[in-house]
This record gives sequence, structure tokens and C-alpha cells, in this order.
Amino acid sequence: MRPIIFLLAFGLLLSAGCKDAPVSPTGACTVPQPDTSALHPKSAVYQRVLDKYVGEGLPGIALLVRDKDGQWTGAAGMADIGRGVAMEPCHVAKVASVTKLFTGVLVMKLVEQGRLNLDDPLTKWLPSKYTSKVRNAGQCTVRQLLNHTSGIYDIIEDNTFYLSVLNDPSRQWKPEELLEFAYNKDAVFPPGTDVEYSNTNFLLAAMVLDAAAGRSHAALMHELIFDPLEMQNSYYHWHDPLPDFTAQGYFDLYNNGTLVNMSNFNTGNGNGYGGLYSTLFDLKVFIEALLRDKTLLTPAGLTEMTTITAQSADNESYGVAIRKDFLERAADQFALGHRGRDLAYSADLFYFPNQDATLVFLINYGTDADSDLQEAFFRFQDEIVDAILLQ
Repeated sequence: MRPIIFLLAFGLLLSAGCKDAPVSPTGACTVPQPDTSALHPKSAVYQRVLDKYVGEGLPGIALLVRDKDGQWTGAAGMADIGRGVAMEPCHVAKVASVTKLFTGVLVMKLVEQGRLNLDDPLTKWLPSKYTSKVRNAGQCTVRQLLNHTSGIYDIIEDNTFYLSVLNDPSRQWKPEELLEFAYNKDAVFPPGTDVEYSNTNFLLAAMVLDAAAGRSHAALMHELIFDPLEMQNSYYHWHDPLPDFTAQGYFDLYNNGTLVNMSNFNTGNGNGYGGLYSTLFDLKVFIEALLRDKTLLTPAGLTEMTTITAQSADNESYGVAIRKDFLERAADQFALGHRGRDLAYSADLFYFPNQDATLVFLINYGTDADSDLQEAFFRFQDEIVDAILLQ
């Protein structure tokens, strides 16, 4: 998701009740064995960075790095502050917009099966009762959704969206209900003329998947990704119940150093643009199957997905549902993957092809809005990438 401006109405958060809360109090989990993290030559460096930024106020961090020297996993801080449960590498957490990368793989899977084409117009798959009310939807293609060149309004920019989240925090949103927040809103630009990140793009992509497959894309998520890759600790909420070792999520709502538990505020989970909960280990399996081992898609499909065709004025670069990132660094130090930012959780999932290095982290703090800790998070991200790329 993208940065948002919180409404004054968020002052109601503390009194808003979360009925049927999907994130229960956090329990213990088991780290897969054997764990050779202590043998990694940068073990002390990575742990020091985690401890530093927990010390600056981030509640909990879990990190996985796999490079030429092996795999390192570690954690610092708390998965559940109220219960005093320490964060561990095996805890499940919300990965927010990293979900979009999974949605993109599902689209490519259907393309490979001949059931969908990236250059299909949306009107081939979605009825006019939707496309006629969302500006640009009647003129753009599936590809333009996935590389953010559709120009379609982002539903999370609508103030009434967050008011609705406040009024019913645990609501299980249907796609057509979410799409209403984009009805009759001005498009940002004509399709194909510019680049602008929009969560609505992936909401519509999920609706296309449902139509093309003739069943829920949530079922496809299990059938085509989770099950073949044996991702046993990955959950697509709200379609899947969450385990009792899911980390709580927090935000410094009043920017006064007091962390508020916002685990159960649902910003549209399970509709293509967010809702995946997973572990470091499962996410590593996914990104390496996709980009390192190259077994998840056909060679042609992977080339299509990773060809960067869209770059914005502020240096955001996209292929088909994949982001080319860290472009401010040396030309050979870029990574492919996706970021995840939500109200109470943050995540990164990236593969550095020139260094053959994988980066996964989960943080149970929301960096989708301004706070003092948001700046600490940015410094954490930079310092971790520095450590990975340091030869």
C-alpha cells in the first residue's frame, strides 16, 4: 500500500471494538532445524542491526538473508508486547503489498495455461456494471493493471475507505464493495501514458483472475503456489484462518511513543492487493523458486514478468507485478521483488540477482503513514541492505 494521511477519526480507534478478531494473542512457534545462522560470517552484524532498531522503538523484527555464505535468520523485540512474547523467525506476520507479487504470479500461471492474456482488455473479463463506473477501466488492459500504468484511482486515497475500516475493523470485504470507493473518481492519467501505484489495479486483477479461472483466486493461491512449494505457514486472510503464532501489529498512532495494537484492522485483506500472512522461511522459498531457481514459471513467463516496462518520475520501476528496487545504489546492486506496507505491519521480499542474495524481513509496525518510527524503519532498511552488499 502507499503512504496515507490519517484522519482525525482515528482517535476513535481505541474505543473501536474488533469483533471476531482474526489475530489472537500470540503464542510460541518453532524455528525449523537445523539452523546454521551462528556460522554465518555476518551473524553478529545482522543481529546488531536488529537490536539497534528495536532499541530505537520498532516493536519486533524478523530477518532472513541467504547469500554465498549461507543462510542467516534472526529476530529481535516482541511479537506480542502485552503478553511478553519475543519475536522469533518462525512467527507469522502480515506482508501487506508483497501479496501483489503472488497475485502477479497467479496471472502469469493463467497466461501460461492459455486462459488469459496480459493484453486482454478488462472489458473482456469484467462486466460494464464495474468498468463503466471506474474511470480508465473500460480502456485499459490486464498488463496495465499489473505494471501500474492504468491511471486508475487508488481506493485507499478515499477518506471514506478508512472511515469504513474504522467503523467495522474486522469486516471481510468483497471485491465489489471495495471497488465502490473508486466509482466516478478522476483517473490520474490516460492508460499507458505514465506510472502511478494503485491498489485498485490489483483489486481488479483479482477480479479478473476469479472470472478467468471460474473460481476464487484464493483457491488458486493454494493450488498453484502454496501447495506445490510446500508453504505450510502461509495464509491468505480472510479466506484462511490465522494461526495462534501470528505476531501482533502496532502503530504509534499519536506519535508520542505509545504503540497501539492495530492487528485486527482489515484494510481489504484477501482481494489481490493485500492479505497474505507468512513466515520468513516460506517467503524465501517463494522468491527463490520464482527468481533464483526459476521453477515457478516457464522461461517465457518469467521473462515477461521481469521485463521492466514502466518507470515513474520518482524512480519506481515495474515489470508485471514485480518491482525493481534499490535503484539509488550502484547499477549492479538492484533487487527484484516487492515491498509491503500496511497500518500495523511492514515487509520486504527481494532477490539481488547479481549478488545471488535473498532478503526477507517482517516488522510488526505500520510504516504506511508518517511517524517518528517510520524514519527509523527507513534507516533500518538501508543498513540491512548495506550489510548484505558489503563484500
